[in-house]
Formats: sequence, structure tokens, C-alpha cells
Amino acid sequence: MLQLRPFESLGHANHGWLDAHHHFSFAEYYDPARMHWGNLRVWNDDLIAAGSGFPPHPHRDMEIITYVREGAISHQDSLGNKGRTEAGDVQVMSAGTGIVHSEYNLEDIDTRIFQIWIVPERTGEAPQWGSRPFPKGERGEGFVTLASGRAGDEDSLQIRTDARLVAATLRAGETAEYRFDAERRGYLVPAKGLVEINGLRAKARDGVAIEQEAVLRVTAIEDSEIVLVDVA
Repeated sequence: MLQLRPFESLGHANHGWLDAHHHFSFAEYYDPARMHWGNLRVWNDDLIAAGSGFPPHPHRDMEIITYVREGAISHQDSLGNKGRTEAGDVQVMSAGTGIVHSEYNLEDIDTRIFQIWIVPERTGEAPQWGSRPFPKGERGEGFVTLASGRAGDEDSLQIRTDARLVAATLRAGETAEYRFDAERRGYLVPAKGLVEINGLRAKARDGVAIEQEAVLRVTAIEDSEIVLVDVA
């Protein structure tokens, strides 16, 4: 079963420097029907204006994945980590017992990101942060695993929960398939383009909630970039 959540139906908050759209209840946006999807808790579609960003703030007991769509984001945290994550790349922060971090757009252009929060299975562990480049031109065909806490995905960025983040870039007319284990759910968002998912059409930044689908067949109607989370 597929449920389309059009971009126009998402929660929205424009703070000037931050233009945020929320797939799930977050901050002042509340929708009891969109509290979570399995262990997926947050999917924010953020535009961060050039020269602005999130000042230092704390997190605890959450797996936070940032997928950079355009521009770049610069990270700094209380562990001493510093990094700049560019478009097409991913950073992961396991907040664990507690971490304070900042995220700034130090570029001269706006930065667009997906920020994804997944509830951890393991708590009480030390916080950690990591990033990895995944250049689009080197992804090859089909879905590529970018971050995961599932067995067999040790080459990806690691998270402390039973979930997997995958992405694919498709030219118009190309198709990619993703297979789900029984009883698992998914949430898919085209970062750009227009796609058809098991017969359902979704445009850029729409959300598609997925359950009871053994195989997901995604065909690009136009050149597209797709991000998918597989959750318990």
C-alpha cells in the first residue's frame, strides 16, 4: 500500500533564514496522523539561507541523518568534530547520551537538506558523528545504501537502529527496484524530478509512505534523485 503525501500538504514554517517543511509533526506543526512512520520520527525539508544556520543546541537519544541536496552544510560539535558535507553526501550523528552541535550554511548560496531522525534501538552509548561523500556520478545503477544499522551494511555510515537509508539517481526512463523484508515500512521522497512508484506518480519533495509492498519499482518520468528510508 502506498500513501501519497503531497508537498503542499506538509507542515510549513518560514523563519526567514530557515524555510522548513515537515513530513511529520515537528516543533509547532502537529498532526496526530503524522507523528511517525515505524521508527522514523522526523523528515524535514529545509532551505537554509546563505550565511546562516542552526547555532549550538543539544540532542540526546536520536539518530540524525542529514542528506544534502544543494549547497553544503558545516558541522561542529562538543566532541571536537568539524566537517563540511556537500550536495549528494550524507552525515550521521548518533546523539547517544548527549551532544551539542551547530549546523551552518557558510556558502554564498542557499543550502537545501533533508534532515531525518530515526529512533535508536540502543541508548546509553557515547555520541558520535561521521560523514561520507557519495558523489552522484559514482553511484551506478539502482539504489545505494548510504547509512544503515542493518546486518550486512557495514560499509555504509552506521546508525544505532534497525533502519536503512538508500538513494538513487535515475535518468528519464530508467527504473530501480528495492525489495522489502516482510512487515517492514518505507518512506520515499524524490529530491528532484518526477517518478512513478508501483503505478503511483510523485513529484519532487512529495512524500510516499509505504507498507505491505514486497517490491518497490521506481521509474523516472524525468531525470530524478530519490531518497528512501527502510524502517521497522
